[in-house]
Formats: sequence, C-alpha cells, structure tokens
Amino acid sequence: MDLRESGENYLEAILVLQQRTGVVHSIDVANYLDVTKPSVSRAMSILKEADYIWMEKGGQLHLTDAGKKIAEGIYERHRLLTEYLMQLGVDEQTAASDACRIEHVISEESFQKIKEHASGKK
Repeated sequence: MDLRESGENYLEAILVLQQRTGVVHSIDVANYLDVTKPSVSRAMSILKEADYIWMEKGGQLHLTDAGKKIAEGIYERHRLLTEYLMQLGVDEQTAASDACRIEHVISEESFQKIKEHASGKK
C-alpha cells in the first residue's frame, strides 16, 4: 500500500508519542496532530487494515514492523530536514513546518544527498 501524507503523519505521530510516553491512544494522536478524534479513528482503521498498526483491547496503539519502518523513515527525514534548514538560517518553527511538508515528497536520492551533505560526506 502506498501511503499518503496523512497516513505517514499518523504513523510518525504514533512513533514520536511512543518514544515520549511509551503508551499511545487515539486521543493522544488527536491532540498531537491537532485533529478530531473521529479523524484519528478513521485513519487508525485504514492503517490497521493495511497492517501498519495494531490495537490492544484497551485502545493502546502499536506499530507493526512495517508501520515502524515507515514511521522511522519519515521521522528521520523530519529531524534531518529541520536541522538542515535551521543550519541554513531558517527559524526553528518555520524549519519544522517546512520539513513536515518536504519529508513526504522528497525523493530517496535527494534525501540521501542532503543527508550526505549535512554530515560532511560526499
């Protein structure tokens, strides 16, 4: 399944929240992304059907291996692009906002080149 930007954002949110608190519920994702609980519920159904997440009976959300791989990739892009833009002189809020949009559309080749350049490798 080819995820859209919103699906990637939901997976990334679950990953970030798991790292911060260890336990993630739909309401946490709604608050983190500033979206409605029905929007999260719909997204979780789609992600569950695609086997990117699974839910405990109590509503706790977990990433599957496939979901975690995607989330970690998106989060890596987000962090690196934010840092890179800030190094170029962009303020933190703008850099994070722009990185959030860029992370979904940049090609793997371009991202790897930026990653190499940012680390000083060629």
